[in-house]
Amino acid sequence: MFQKPALFPHMTVEQNVAYGLAKLRVDERVSRVRQILAAMRIENVLDRKPREISGGEAQRVALARSLVTLPRVLLLDEPLTGLDVMLKSSIVDDLRAWNSAHGIPIVYVTHNRDEVDAIGERVIVLDHGQVIASGSTSNVLDAPRSKALARAAGFENLLRGEVMDIRENDGVMRVQLNAGGTEDQRSPGSPIGVRGIEPAEIEVPVSFAQVGTQVVVAIRAGDILVAMHRPIGSSARNVLEGRVLSLERRGTLVAARVDAGVVFQVHLTSGAARSLEVAVGMHVWLVLNTHSCHLASE
Repeated sequence: MFQKPALFPHMTVEQNVAYGLAKLRVDERVSRVRQILAAMRIENVLDRKPREISGGEAQRVALARSLVTLPRVLLLDEPLTGLDVMLKSSIVDDLRAWNSAHGIPIVYVTHNRDEVDAIGERVIVLDHGQVIASGSTSNVLDAPRSKALARAAGFENLLRGEVMDIRENDGVMRVQLNAGGTEDQRSPGSPIGVRGIEPAEIEVPVSFAQVGTQVVVAIRAGDILVAMHRPIGSSARNVLEGRVLSLERRGTLVAARVDAGVVFQVHLTSGAARSLEVAVGMHVWLVLNTHSCHLASE
């Protein structure tokens, strides 16, 4: 199944789905088609042509056409591109329900982490045609070992730095972040961090790097907490003073850029941003749990 449905425009939905069943008896063909249309929840459009149905319905028809032949393996090439979140979730749910009864291998190509989490059991990450990681979803994507993998896994903050100290007994290492050394480069004329030219340092779990190694620290925007005052009595080891550079509403989230020596991408819920009365130019404190900071190589 391709990114686009590739339905035959002159055929009805029922005829499109039945296309691969020419060798079956008529009654068996009709029964098989009706069953898959019901499973994909599109039996109400069976007499319509592709131009008469929605994009989500067209993708369901294409999926039904692939499944009705009872394949031994299914290859889906970014099948939900261009659909909204609710439609994607609904189609993925129906696909999982169908496959729980049939149990065939599915190779699902996607750039979307939510789709990986929803349907994936084993992940293979490709970068320029090369396999850079494979394994269970959590092992591969929750603790990426390379910048390319972190980017593929949806980590918004990819911060360059240098390992300054390793504390084996504590299980941590100190990384000095390079000012401006982030994937979200500070634009010309943007204010220097409130820490002046003093480089930001953070603790990360002990990993593969040695003292003096240049590394990338990957941090999810949603794993960074924002406080109006410096936290006292917290177990968090990474607390950085910063200034809010920008705020952007994205649905139920507010995306903030905070300069704390380097620019961090931070996601807050709308409710949190409202209760904290976060505003551009405001002094804030960023709180990062050590185990939310993942060391990766270039």
